[in-house]
Amino acid sequence: MAAGSSCTIVEYFGGDDGYRCGYCKNEKGNFSHGMWSHAMTVQDYQDLIDRGWRRSGKYVYKPIMNKTCCPQYTIRCHALNFQPSKTHKKILKKMSKFLSKGEMPTEQGDGEPMDSLCEEGGLHGPAKVCHPEVASPVVTAILTEEGDTTPVEFETARKDPVSVPDGRGPESTPKPGVGADPGRPLCRKAKELRKARRLQKEQKRQVGGGVPASVTSNPATPVQLNQPKALEEFINESLPDSPLHHLEFRRFLCDSPLEMEMSPDGPAAGYGSFHQQYWLDGRIVAVGVVDVLPTCVSSVYLYYHPDFASLSLGSYSALREVAFTRQLQKQSPKLCFYYLGFYIHSCNKMRYKGQYQPSDLLCPETYVFVPIERCIPSLEQTHYARFNQDPDAGDTHVLKDLGRALVLYRRTVMPYAAYARKRKGSNDEMEVAQYAGLVGQVCAERILLYRA
Repeated sequence: MAAGSSCTIVEYFGGDDGYRCGYCKNEKGNFSHGMWSHAMTVQDYQDLIDRGWRRSGKYVYKPIMNKTCCPQYTIRCHALNFQPSKTHKKILKKMSKFLSKGEMPTEQGDGEPMDSLCEEGGLHGPAKVCHPEVASPVVTAILTEEGDTTPVEFETARKDPVSVPDGRGPESTPKPGVGADPGRPLCRKAKELRKARRLQKEQKRQVGGGVPASVTSNPATPVQLNQPKALEEFINESLPDSPLHHLEFRRFLCDSPLEMEMSPDGPAAGYGSFHQQYWLDGRIVAVGVVDVLPTCVSSVYLYYHPDFASLSLGSYSALREVAFTRQLQKQSPKLCFYYLGFYIHSCNKMRYKGQYQPSDLLCPETYVFVPIERCIPSLEQTHYARFNQDPDAGDTHVLKDLGRALVLYRRTVMPYAAYARKRKGSNDEMEVAQYAGLVGQVCAERILLYRA
């Protein structure tokens, strides 16, 4: 491990206790394994999501598929071969009509859910207290299995995610012939109509007793419609006026363990966590959180202003992220998949993710991706299913040698075999073996498992 290199450091918390399910509302039916990630490389996270893990802020969790009430299957879309459905075309047409004519749809967004915090993995948190000294760890030595100690100094530093302030998607300038021409009078008229509607709504609020505290942090200050609205203001508008809500918001949507990485054959902006901002007439109306990884763009979450719920911004942003993935693939050929998080067949309102075709679901036993159309018949019969039809197939990265799993003990990296010798009488072998089995042999030999 070279000096100056980054590494992944986690604390494992098991998953014995059930908690409330955000899908079927079972109070104790949701089971998952979890670990707190103090720092994580994009390659390690790519390998983890390809084994059924997913992050919620810095907390990384893996549903216990054969035990949880609503099994959650990792789903990915082949972005280069994506074919929009009739519903997707309808959403794009609705957005185009809104941008060109200023007509806001009166109906809600085709029944698509805006995944709540509890429904998309939720604000999962560790049952134990994380050790703060690992937050910015400095590894001082690497202990080999033979007992030799090699000094090394490298720090894991959290990089700020790069924002993409673009109202129409990832591209900074629209291509000719795509969308409405901003120079035409019709577009200026639509813009004025939207401004007038907001101004009228603002006046109604003031007549009714002032601007609510949840809309702006400073009710005495009128909203300046001609001024760009910062991300912080958008957050203040969207959240209840509670410090707890703001803390949970930052933990879930702003904090990320991923280390920003640059690669000669990677995207120009690098790999890591990003906020994609959707702007309209000088204000932010939605923000998408995405992770750009070596072979995919992974959608984390989207939050948007409720005034625009009828525009189906959840589905619209997913379509934009598919286009974003295709754009990045031109810079990085291996980056060709779009991950939509989890597909939950047992929850009708979460089946919409299966409309992004062609797509695959991850087999929970062999960790290979199987076309979704081959998986649906099994899911119609039972909530939990093995998708790989080869009875002899297994996990190619199954744990074979626990002793080679890396741990971080007293700021020293060492194989678990060396750690066990130093900690004679240690009773954590079952816990470490469970963790290593869940992340697989390859990740277990790269990721540093913190030991107190």
